[in-house]
Amino acid sequence: MTRTGYVANAGRDETWTCAPAPADVLEFHRALPGYAPTRLVDLAETARQYGVARLFAKDESARLGLPAFKALGASWAIHRALQKVTDRPVTIVTATDGNHGRAVARFAREFGQRAEIFVPDGVHPAAIQAIRDEGAAVTRVSGDYDAAVAAAANARRGLLIQDTAWEGYEETPGWIVDGYSTLFREIDDQLGESPDLVIVPAGVGSLLQAALVHYRSRPSATRVVSVEPTVAACVSASVAAGRPVTVETGATSMAGLNCGTVSALAWPYIRAGLDGCVTVEDAAVAEAARALAARGVDAGPCGAAPLAALAAVAPLEATVVLLVTEGAAANPAGGDSGFAE
Repeated sequence: MTRTGYVANAGRDETWTCAPAPADVLEFHRALPGYAPTRLVDLAETARQYGVARLFAKDESARLGLPAFKALGASWAIHRALQKVTDRPVTIVTATDGNHGRAVARFAREFGQRAEIFVPDGVHPAAIQAIRDEGAAVTRVSGDYDAAVAAAANARRGLLIQDTAWEGYEETPGWIVDGYSTLFREIDDQLGESPDLVIVPAGVGSLLQAALVHYRSRPSATRVVSVEPTVAACVSASVAAGRPVTVETGATSMAGLNCGTVSALAWPYIRAGLDGCVTVEDAAVAEAARALAARGVDAGPCGAAPLAALAAVAPLEATVVLLVTEGAAANPAGGDSGFAE
């Protein structure tokens, strides 16, 4: 595959621990219509190619009827937010590059509320239509993802369900992270143990934070490694600098990972708990997607990124889980997976 880059986290604190995710998140998800654990696919042949004892893909291409893992965070966050608003209908507001907005729109409707979704330039028309098909209003924003987030936040109407945290806006992004805990509890249940290595697509860092909460809130030898595009490596740059760094991003097929700034909520977890970062190029991801498809896993570019990263970190005699966070259906014409909400 095309060359990958690896940065070890010099700030990793082996003694660091954190509080666990709320225990009731999994039970909440189990009660939702259509819930089932997503499959954990054994990639035995690919494991042999990389010298890995066991290799699995956590396939999030059919999560609660949507083609990406975003349903977990959106459903829990809306549920928690609505607990504080019991006397009137509200409008659920967010900004998205695709799947997060669709998930917010879906669960706003499921919970009897309206939704307004702000989308930046470059979102594929099919992704916008999928959001509208969930019954949401779509507001286009001239500019990039950060501009869409600012527009959604500045609209100051309804309940903002955004996973990127900033000063004064941390509770809701924390709920979204908590929602992702179900994914990791499923992995441990399906394996019967914790894996030796988990490779996580980074984006702004919310899913990465959820992985770190899961594996650093209890004794665990699990290594957690992030992956992001070489042209949008805000986590890698921040880890190398030892502080949050905003990077200028470029064009990539991994549009949902095209993030220039790490979530302020995620950064302390990344700084202390992340083992290392891998950056990958589009060509490596395209090759990885083809390899996964040959094994029956239909991954979009962001979902294929962990396999593209494996060559840089593969240990011998280890159990490795790749978080295939989206299906190909989540990426019309190479569109996004919705990490950059």
